[in-house]
Amino acid sequence: MVLEAVGSQLIRDLRPAVRGAVIGRDDVGYDEARAVWNGLVDRHPEVIVRCAGVDDVVACVQAARRYRPPVSVRGGGHQVAGSAVCDDGLVIDLSAMRAVEVDPDARIARVQGGARWADVDAATQAFGLATPGGEVSETGVAGLTLGGGLGLQQRTFGLACDNVRAMTVVTADGVVRTADARENPDLFWALRGAGRGLGVVTEFEFELHPLGPDVAAAALVYPVEAAAPVFRGWRTLAAEAPETVAPQFALWALPPFPGIPDEVVGLPVVVVLGTYIGDPADAGPALEPFRGLGEPLLDLSGTSTWIEAQSAFDFAIPPGDRYFWKSHFMDELDDEAIDLIVARASRRPDPRSAVFIRTLGGAIDRTGPDASAFAHRGSRFNVSIDAIWSDPGLDHASIEWARGFWDELSPWSRGVYLNFAGFDGETDRGLVLGAHQQRVERIRRAFDPEGIFAEAALRP
Repeated sequence: MVLEAVGSQLIRDLRPAVRGAVIGRDDVGYDEARAVWNGLVDRHPEVIVRCAGVDDVVACVQAARRYRPPVSVRGGGHQVAGSAVCDDGLVIDLSAMRAVEVDPDARIARVQGGARWADVDAATQAFGLATPGGEVSETGVAGLTLGGGLGLQQRTFGLACDNVRAMTVVTADGVVRTADARENPDLFWALRGAGRGLGVVTEFEFELHPLGPDVAAAALVYPVEAAAPVFRGWRTLAAEAPETVAPQFALWALPPFPGIPDEVVGLPVVVVLGTYIGDPADAGPALEPFRGLGEPLLDLSGTSTWIEAQSAFDFAIPPGDRYFWKSHFMDELDDEAIDLIVARASRRPDPRSAVFIRTLGGAIDRTGPDASAFAHRGSRFNVSIDAIWSDPGLDHASIEWARGFWDELSPWSRGVYLNFAGFDGETDRGLVLGAHQQRVERIRRAFDPEGIFAEAALRP
């Protein structure tokens, strides 16, 4: 049966079976429905089902079992590799399922699979609570969490996946299952860090922590000429900072933004950040060392709401621009690595491209190395090479800059973050899953022996 015939039959079967919209190639809104955040991704599925509830997801999985099209699952649609949409197949789109229910007494949030972190923060901050999420508010909850979930709270409260207490999953047999420490524990283990392709997660249950409404942060911008000494000084701060601080470092060029002088916009700069995860009144001693790295061009330090802190970088990565990100987990940033990073960053094709370094440790490492499928506990840093550009004419140069940079840093690497792994298929699964690879594959085969979600899984 040719793909067009499969698509037509899927549409005929699904339209009466689901409550949500079923969108084919010839339908109004098709191009909008297939678009994702990364403008570099231009894929053409046969059918997109914008699910209205779990029953719609079940109907989609049952149809996928019947006709065996390629399948992708869309949560927030923000994953850099664009895995939310596939060519010539079925997109199970959860983007209309964004409800967040908070139980402030139990400190639990139940979050539907299409929600974004902005939805979670808005609901939880009403009670002075939060759970570890991404650093951009439009990031999808599902994609970030299933890949591990780095974020500002990680050293204090752990990764996003560490704070999941249960998930509701539609597995490849069309059955709705609970995955937690008691029910389907192997599936629960794998879903926390091994990413997509194990089923469709329609709801997460997160543990919440007291935080906000305000947080304090050090935010300093230095001239690029001072990059190497500032980097070395930041390395020392990152090693000494308490677990309540999220030390970050970037080589970047600031986009236009309120409060940034025109003469600084677009210039290559060094950005040093330290966010205090706790009461701002206690932040002073922990953040003061960040102001001692040299003479900054700008000091943007201060107090903001947690919601503002979580959305502060939204403006810099708007939907529709072009993105290609690769990363390494690293144990050390020795002088040779620092000099290489500074030199390579200076040759980026577009000034908006960046190198962004996050500090790990703390609560991440207090979770046992085999407690979930996330394989990189014990790493000290994540170094992310973020190619960002708008002009399609820079596609090749930007992608090759990031790939070449990543290759040169490989001798220092101890693994790759699934959510920043380049395009699907270009990074060895062993670098992503580490020692957990074989166990993950056994669990994947047990819950999807026919490969219904093979297209949705991270491909080797």
